[in-house]
Amino acid sequence: MTKHPSRSFLKGAFILSLAGLISKIISAGYRVPLQNLTGDYGFYIYQQVYPILGIALTLSLYGFPAAISKVVSELVSRQKHLSVPSFFFPVFGWLMAAGGLIFLFGYIQSPWIASIMGDEKLIASLRAAFVVFLIVPFVSILRGVFQGNNEMAPTAFSQIIEQVFRVGIIICTAFFVMNGGDVYRIGIGASIGSIIGAIAAFIFLFYWISKNKPSLTWEKWQKQISYKKTIFVHGILICLNYMLLLSFQLVDALTFVPNLLEAGITLDRARLMKGIFDRGQPLIQLGTVLASSIALAIIPSVSRRRMVQEPEKVRKSIVSAVKMTVFICFAATVGLIFLFPAINQAFFQDAQGTGYLRILMLVIIGSSISITLSSVLQGLGYVKQTAWMIIGGLVVKFIANEMLVSNFQAFGAAIASTIAVAFVLLGNIVILRQEVPVHKWFRLPWKSLFLSLSGMMVGLYLAHLFVFMIFDLNGRTLLFIYTLVLTGVGATIYFILLLRTGAFTKEEIQTLPAQKWLAKLLPKGMNQ
Repeated sequence: MTKHPSRSFLKGAFILSLAGLISKIISAGYRVPLQNLTGDYGFYIYQQVYPILGIALTLSLYGFPAAISKVVSELVSRQKHLSVPSFFFPVFGWLMAAGGLIFLFGYIQSPWIASIMGDEKLIASLRAAFVVFLIVPFVSILRGVFQGNNEMAPTAFSQIIEQVFRVGIIICTAFFVMNGGDVYRIGIGASIGSIIGAIAAFIFLFYWISKNKPSLTWEKWQKQISYKKTIFVHGILICLNYMLLLSFQLVDALTFVPNLLEAGITLDRARLMKGIFDRGQPLIQLGTVLASSIALAIIPSVSRRRMVQEPEKVRKSIVSAVKMTVFICFAATVGLIFLFPAINQAFFQDAQGTGYLRILMLVIIGSSISITLSSVLQGLGYVKQTAWMIIGGLVVKFIANEMLVSNFQAFGAAIASTIAVAFVLLGNIVILRQEVPVHKWFRLPWKSLFLSLSGMMVGLYLAHLFVFMIFDLNGRTLLFIYTLVLTGVGATIYFILLLRTGAFTKEEIQTLPAQKWLAKLLPKGMNQ
């Protein structure tokens, strides 16, 4: 029996989304033990290097493979076997040229980048980070070939393998630092982790391709194809659309410490403040991933062809995806803000920075909805526009940091991130209004959302009072248990209130597990 191509594509997109979700949870989760082992100082060093490693990772996972898969799928549709001299050699050559240029520039200019960051001791870590770009072509080309043939499993497995190796080496380096090693080794260890992770992913992909030999030919094609524009333009545009939060971290890495130094704060204090500020990054990443994960399951079905054929059905899918994202990201943000003093102590050893980290949690709302809208827009062909919005957000973040950090310190950086993500969100809404009228967003169940959030807050406050009346929560373990219990209580109250206030339609309930039981909680008239 032949597989239906669209069904196969949706299945592949789901596998890739699931692997991305698992990888991002691993990526967010390991930073808590990393901070615990190396302290805020070590965490600061890691976060200064991370944006460079993140850019390399994004290029090798999303940017270049997506561009290569576009070329491969076109060749496959024309029933062409992939030619080693006419496809693999030129594509790999262009990727290696790009990776090599980035490596040379970064390696040579690391002292200059470190001076911009305000910390000369970062030079070795930065140089090690740029080496990763030399490995990017090897994994990118194989992932692109698999994805072009609609085989998403190799990319998905290689992504998880890469993260496991990367995280394992970073944590081992953190133990070395904790036992008296040079704290700046954490930056070098993070880079080595990324290099070994990428090599492990390449070995896995090479094994897969050698086991399931594709249709290759050594014959040169008579008509040579130019890959340069597709790989670089399409690849970089796709890459930018995955770099919203990463771009903000890059701006903070370049501007946070220098602005504090200008305000008269000592270098040691500025480094520690940056490390404390960066505690918010794994929580933002986790909140954003959870909020946009359900939506991403719906998104692959959104395409320009389907929009032309079934406009109302596609618009309904888009609105449902945004609605689910809104429900989760608002709850995650409000819950984190309420629980942050306990979360800060339970996860990061003390309550420093709670005030500005609470403000930073607002980024979850803007980034979650922006990522969902950006995914929709990409499906509809607005890849350039969404990429320009990310660049615009990066510029807004940079200007806001320059204006606010020297005056308001970490509070200024948190406000700058919130302003920048709001800019990107509004821009995506403006672009999408050509496909989904703005008035559709006003029809979302905002009243149900407000009532459910209010009920959740009351429930959390009462549970908080009850726990502190009975227990003395001094230790981190007890605070961790308290956080988990209150998270469960808050989520349960919130979900039940959403059901009772009619936030979900009957059709949406039918897509959820335990639908018969959930239908009983719907308001009268809807549960029939």
